[in-house]
Amino acid sequence: MNASATRFYTDIPVFDDFSKVVDDSVYRHMPDDWFIGLTDVVDSTKAIEGGKYKSVNMAGAASISAVINALGHQNFPFVFGGDGVSFAVPAEYRDKAADALARTARWVEEDLNLTLRAAMVSVADIQSAGHDVRVARLGTSPAVAFAMFTGHGVEWAVAEMKQDRFAVDAAAPGARPDLTGLSCRWKPIDNTLGCILSLIIGPADGAGAVAGAYDLLVGQIIGLFDADGRGSHPIPEQGPDFGWPPKGLELEARAAASDGKRRKEKFKIALVSAIGWILFKTGWKTKNFDPAHYRRMTGLNTDFRKFDDVLRMTVDCTPQTLARAKTMLEAAKADGTIRYGIYEQDAAIMTCIVPSIETDDHLHFLDGASGGYALAAKMMKAG
Repeated sequence: MNASATRFYTDIPVFDDFSKVVDDSVYRHMPDDWFIGLTDVVDSTKAIEGGKYKSVNMAGAASISAVINALGHQNFPFVFGGDGVSFAVPAEYRDKAADALARTARWVEEDLNLTLRAAMVSVADIQSAGHDVRVARLGTSPAVAFAMFTGHGVEWAVAEMKQDRFAVDAAAPGARPDLTGLSCRWKPIDNTLGCILSLIIGPADGAGAVAGAYDLLVGQIIGLFDADGRGSHPIPEQGPDFGWPPKGLELEARAAASDGKRRKEKFKIALVSAIGWILFKTGWKTKNFDPAHYRRMTGLNTDFRKFDDVLRMTVDCTPQTLARAKTMLEAAKADGTIRYGIYEQDAAIMTCIVPSIETDDHLHFLDGASGGYALAAKMMKAG
């Protein structure tokens, strides 16, 4: 793999103040020979209402895991949206990324009984449609920086995908992606302040003339949740709790092995998880693993706040903060500045990509435990 191909992204300076997600100075224009990859679980709301919220999250995270492995762990930008993802790769990686998406779509259909829509859209096509893609890097720990997108090009591309344009079709039956590292072993994260709130805020349709007002409102909302400390991060500073047996055991086994090898894989995952549970509970260290350090890094490496043309947050908030947020959001919606959706639940869940427990670059995708972003998006669409 040619590491210089993704140097455009890795050369972007990292910022660490989340309130700057609406500051144009932290973003760089995506080269027009790059491609935007997208996925979306079809009828995700119905699936979540049927109790398959963990499967929906797994389908979304699988897209990223598959592309990471297909590209040999190149550093490229991506954003997890709950029931789908958006990412960008240079032209020379386009076909490998598309193949990973095609394999993931087939795996999601055969092993999760869901339909995963996928697309690859060139930045040149986005620009020809009058939109732009700009990207920034938000550093959350010394080892991890999450991508942020702006310019409304990704938003346009998602709308095109949902019209079945730029589609990547599912691979042949039986095809499987490489999902090495994809896991879900942490216990659900219960709220401590009142509720876990999943929130999506986007500019109102045709609100270009009041873009400044949208940016101002986003800054105010971020500041409101910052006032509760740590940005209202749902995960405690010491990190989440490890559960055994892991609730995601079946899903992780499906990701790791085909049907004929799944029983053996489940035993392996259960055994490794039991050892992990003992280490986390006792605090015992091994030569290459410090459980207390790993837990702390897990909290830092979690994407509880993100921006990809819209603001997405899954936060732990007090009833007072929730009431103030609703008042601000309703006022901004009434004056034509925003469209938004929120969903309240008792806990959050994580889906993880862990290349190695011995390094700090493990990634954790957070969503509400009862539907989170997908149900917030349903409210947003309903207007």
